[in-house]
Amino acid sequence: MTPRIYDNQVMNQGFKPSRQHGFSYVEVLVASFLVAIALVPAMDALKTGILSADVHQDLTEGHYSRLKKMAELQAEPFTNLLNAAEVASNNTTATSYSDAAGSANRNLVYIALYDADASPFTITDTNVDGDNDPYTGNTANLLWVRVMTEGNPQTLETLIRR
Repeated sequence: MTPRIYDNQVMNQGFKPSRQHGFSYVEVLVASFLVAIALVPAMDALKTGILSADVHQDLTEGHYSRLKKMAELQAEPFTNLLNAAEVASNNTTATSYSDAAGSANRNLVYIALYDADASPFTITDTNVDGDNDPYTGNTANLLWVRVMTEGNPQTLETLIRR
């Protein structure tokens, strides 16, 4: 059998032909070890991403639940809302428009008279009566409405006029 020209050229330059084709066992072990080390933080990042998606889902559902309740309140006749505000008598007592106690993601509704003093539709100075409280006074044309989910600091607020 005659040697190949390539092998003769390599031999003439002082190199021995290599019979190795692929990776050694040590190289495979080192590569596997490096991949295993890199997977730990990657899996932690993936876990954080999955958990944040759940949190985002809960916040979104709560927001749209509050928006739905606010839309229902804005569709109510003003006199019904005014009666609920008078029954509550202040801005810290939940009204009968709140969801039933014990329900999941319970929305609390607060309704109070809003002190617009001299002009019920332009609030330039809400303290004309000198009490430093915008939820008192004799204006029955403007209501303050707040919807919040129980146990959650996020709220929606608006003013509703007659």
